[in-house]
Amino acid sequence: MKPYKLLLNDAFILGIILLNAVVIFISGFGIAEKPLDIVEALFTLIFVFEIGLKIRTYGAPGYFAEHWNKFDFIVVLLSLPSLAIPFGGGQFLGTNIFMTLRIFRVFKSFRMIKYLPNANSFVVSVQRALQTSYIIFIGFFVLIFITALISGAFFREVAPQYFGNPMRSLYTIFQLFSVEGWYEIPNAIAQESSPTAAFFAKLYFSGLLMVGGIMGLSLVNSIFVDAMVSDNNDDLEAEIKKLTQQVHSLEQKLDQFIQTNGRDA
Repeated sequence: MKPYKLLLNDAFILGIILLNAVVIFISGFGIAEKPLDIVEALFTLIFVFEIGLKIRTYGAPGYFAEHWNKFDFIVVLLSLPSLAIPFGGGQFLGTNIFMTLRIFRVFKSFRMIKYLPNANSFVVSVQRALQTSYIIFIGFFVLIFITALISGAFFREVAPQYFGNPMRSLYTIFQLFSVEGWYEIPNAIAQESSPTAAFFAKLYFSGLLMVGGIMGLSLVNSIFVDAMVSDNNDDLEAEIKKLTQQVHSLEQKLDQFIQTNGRDA
């Protein structure tokens, strides 16, 4: 077998991905950055060559017909800007650009997902869960949106750091619904309010925590998880349908047999 044909072997590609992840991990310690950057860039070029070889072997339509190949293509495409790192790319534009280029390298590690056991079943389960529960997600967002506007109208002047504008208010309510900072927010408002206003503020946020944080978020999680783990085996459903039809057919034949014997008697 020609050496480049190894790029068509999933086990070999998985090994390359794991080695690439190890190199990225080690480079994070600042050890031999330049040599590791060159090695990491070589990994990227290997993945680019792999995609080119697969497209040449299977044809573009055949390659992109598989969803995992589309995923690989997008991931490698997103990591291409990191090729500029060994040549000093980004440094002349500033540290932020250079760090952004380094972040692009991490995208290639996502390719390990496709090699996980039962990865296809996991993806199908997530897709099914999203299709089943998207309405509850929309409803939960509407609840956050309305609550954020109401809370902003109430507490904009008292706590501008939390409710100074609609975006801050949205983030604060989402933070509250995720049961994070649930006591810090009302306490901060209480310190800037009269005793009566402080009491109602704490009562208001306690109600929000119960409705949105405990009941609402729990409901969203339960529906999503239930849809994700539910059995959606098409073969099993087909077998059950087939058995149902056979039972129905047997019932009809039994009725005909009883009617025929009844007339003969």
